[in-house]
This record gives sequence, C-alpha cells and structure tokens, in this order.
Amino acid sequence: MLESVSTEIPLSNFRGIEIREFPSEIARLSLIIAEFQCDVLYRGQKDAIKDFLPLDNKNWIVCGNALQLDWLSICPPTGTVVKHVAEDLFHTPLDQHEIDFENEGGETFICGNPPYLGSKKQTDEQKSDLRAICEEKTTQWRLLDYVAGWFLKSADYGQRTPTTSAFVSTNSISQGQQVPILWPLLFNAGFQIVFAHNSFKWSNLASHNAGVTVVIVGLSNIKRTKKSLITMNKENQQVEQICENISAYLTNGPSTFVLQKTSHLSGLNEMFRGNSPTDGGNLIIQNRNELNVLTRDMVAKKFVKRFVGSKELIDGVPRHCIWIEDDQVGDAEQSPALLDRIEKVKVSRLSSSKRATQDAAQWPHRFDERKPIPKKPIIVVPRITSENRPYLPVNLIEPNTVISNSAFMLDASDLWHLSLIASRINACWVGAVCARLEMRFSYTNTNGWNTFPVPKLTEKNKLDLTRCATEILLAREAHFPATIADLYDSEDMPENLRAAHDRNDEVLERIYIGRRFKNDTERLEKLFELYTKMTAASAAHERIS
Repeated sequence: MLESVSTEIPLSNFRGIEIREFPSEIARLSLIIAEFQCDVLYRGQKDAIKDFLPLDNKNWIVCGNALQLDWLSICPPTGTVVKHVAEDLFHTPLDQHEIDFENEGGETFICGNPPYLGSKKQTDEQKSDLRAICEEKTTQWRLLDYVAGWFLKSADYGQRTPTTSAFVSTNSISQGQQVPILWPLLFNAGFQIVFAHNSFKWSNLASHNAGVTVVIVGLSNIKRTKKSLITMNKENQQVEQICENISAYLTNGPSTFVLQKTSHLSGLNEMFRGNSPTDGGNLIIQNRNELNVLTRDMVAKKFVKRFVGSKELIDGVPRHCIWIEDDQVGDAEQSPALLDRIEKVKVSRLSSSKRATQDAAQWPHRFDERKPIPKKPIIVVPRITSENRPYLPVNLIEPNTVISNSAFMLDASDLWHLSLIASRINACWVGAVCARLEMRFSYTNTNGWNTFPVPKLTEKNKLDLTRCATEILLAREAHFPATIADLYDSEDMPENLRAAHDRNDEVLERIYIGRRFKNDTERLEKLFELYTKMTAASAAHERIS
C-alpha cells in the first residue's frame, strides 16, 4: 500500500499571466485538476477528495498584458525549489556558492510562448509595450521582435532572485541585426544561455494556425559549467551537443556579436544591392506579350534590358525591364508605349504615402534607386535562398544586365570572389549571422559579405581559387539548360558539380587551417575566432590612428 505523501511544491508556487480571461480561468482549473490527479496517485482518492473539495477562490493566474505587469508583484521571490529537482532538470549540480541573493537556495523558473510579431507587424500598443521596457536600455529597440520584451522582463525579474527562463521564440532573435541589440542587454544583466534548441518548424492546435520557424532558448543567472545545444540533423533528428558556452547565434562558441559593416572586413571587393524600381509595375515587363510589343517598337526596343533578381537567377526565368538613362528621356518619349508607362510611374509614385517615393515622381522614367548598368561581367548573389542547398547559388552574369533589389552584385574582375561565396564555409557563416525568412537564408551585403572573415590571401591562393571558381562554372555549363534550382538539389546534385565544389572547399579550407574542417561546427568556431581577432585588430588600429 502506498504511503500518503503530500507534494513538496504547493500549488501557490505556480504563477501565470494570460492576456485573455477565458484561457486564464482554464489555466487555473488545469492546475487544480493536475494537483488532484497527483494526490490521487500518491495519497489515495479519499485523502485527495478531502483536500480538493470544496474548491476555493484562490487564483494564481493573472489576466493581463505580461509586458505591462510587474512580475515581482505577481510572483514574489520568496519560493523555494527543491534542489534535486533543479539538478535533475539541468543534468548538472547547481553551485550554491555562486548565488548571491537573499533567498539563497531558491530559484524561479519562467517559461512561455509569447506572440510572434516582427518589428514591422506590431500594433501601436505593442510598440508602446516594447518602448516602456527597452527605451532606457537601447535606442534601437524598434528593430526588435515583440518576443524580445519577454526576455528583457525575465532579466529584470532576475535582478532580484535566481531565475531560469525558457521561451519558444521567433528564430530571428538569434540572427542578423537583432543579436547585437538584444543579447548584450541580457548577458550584461548576468544571464547566460544554458540550453537552446536551434531553428525548427513548429505549429499548435490553434485555429488557422500556420507552422512557424522557432527556437527555444533557456537563460539563467545561475552559472552552469555545461550547456546543452540541440540541433536538427539532415534526418530531422535531434542531436544534443554539450558546450562550455552557447553564443547569441545559438552556436557552440564565445559570445561574439557580429555588427553590420559598410565595407568588407578583409578589404575585398565591395558588394552592392541591386536596383529598386518603385514603379507600380510599369518599368518591369511582366510577360511575353508585353516583351513582344516593346521589341517590335523601333524606339522602345533599345531600352529593353535583361532583368535579374533572386528568382530569375535561381529558376532561370527570363525577365526584362525598361531602362532609360537621364539623357535618353526625350528619345524614349517618342514611343507612345514608353510614354504611357512613364506617366503611370509618375501617378503611382505621387499616390504613395511616403515622401521619398513622392519625390521620385520627378524622375518617372527611371528606377527609384539604381546603380550604373555594369559594363563588365558581375557576380550576383540572391537575397533569399533555400537553406536546403549546400551552397549559396551565386552566379556570373553578363554585362548590360539590370540587377534587381532582390539580389546583390559585385565586380567579377577578380573571379576568386565567386569561389569564396560558393564555399561551404561561407554558407555556414551566412546561416549563422544573417536573418532568415522562415528557414530560408536572407542574405545581405552588410552582414553576409562584409563581415565574412577571410585570411590574407597570397597571389597563389587567388590563382588557385580562380581555377576553382572556373571549374564550378564549367561543371554547371555541362548540364545546360539545367537551372541553379535543378543543379543544387541537395538530393540530386550532379557528381561533377559536387566534385568541383569539393575541390573548392578543400583549397579554401586549407588556407584557413591547413586541412579540411571536420564539420560545420568547426567551421563556425574558426570563423568566429577569426572575426573576433580581426575586429579587435581593426579597433586597435583605429584607436592608434
């Protein structure tokens, strides 16, 4: 017969905040039922019912906005967690000598699944919530996801009591420009990442629920020597790695913050974003019929240019646009078809709510933001690309091509730059430091290219890498008319192309460490190490200057 044993953790130790009234009542009832079920199991039905009925009106689930409430008033730092329970949870002893709080030995555990709202999708009220929490901490708070408010509230709470918190979050908080804004605030508050689950698709049972890409991050202000990092392998299985430190990018390594740069860290060729039309669709030729009409027009046809962005580069879709230089406006307006399009661009820009777009109505013949059309071949990188490809789908594009703002371009005079971008080590860097659109890579020149640390290259290194870039392009050409999307299918990549990339990786990785890297983890560890050294050296040089 089981001995009647009551729980060591009272129901009052469970506190919660829910913004809607009905779910908050359901949460309270669920806690009461859960306690009753445990009592039935460990104390027997008779004793369980005796304490269960009648139900009292105590309620530890508060209905309200979690970012507007004082968490300390809802959950005062007076509770005590049984030490062995915490140790079982984290698979490591808790060093009580490192806890410097009045309620030594106690710890508060916080968990949550906050709303997923990026900086551009927040309401005025939600922006106000973030402002109240962040305004005194950082001037860049407007760039943060709404979920960042929960991380910062938990850090504020942790200034009064030992605290471990875990949140299901949008993965963008560990990528791109949000990292150097949010994470220094958390780390400087005495918190460290003690466990994390890298990006994965997640959905719940809510109506109209769409699967989102999330991470799970656990923070604590109690020092732990071992941290757990979980990633998904190619077979969609969880793989755990025990780390000494987990970075803000959810990688095994030091807490380095990669800051956007306007020029390349290693002094390589400058990369530019392509051209933005902001034209209401009137400078872009939408289909074959429109193209035929314009190319049969003796005036208009000389203003028709090939137009390449992410989709065109990856899927091989032919597309064209109208490109009129400032000194060609008079000639272009001799074509009724072009004149009509120019007038429609003007109307479209004037109807915009943005002052800058309205101002662009003064030059309706051309793209709103544009770069000179290249007179030499250029290297082009798409802005958005699938994470399933083992390499970034960079390509060489012929001169006199207009590159759209969904891609980036740089001078191809030094073809070995293509070798760097097409490498596995570069794909790893982009996957770690650039933001993502769901799971897809969202490439930028300021983050993906300018921060990519490259060792000093000898002339022989450059010749070797140029040969590798040429071999990759020739291997693709052998499969014409296959597109980048066809060739870089991770399950069906042609052997000669895979071999060309493998040779490229070997040449480049030997430049970095004298041998091939064992895996992507080792690649990232080396890149972050090199980035830290190079930025420190650059900062020291600036101080001396």
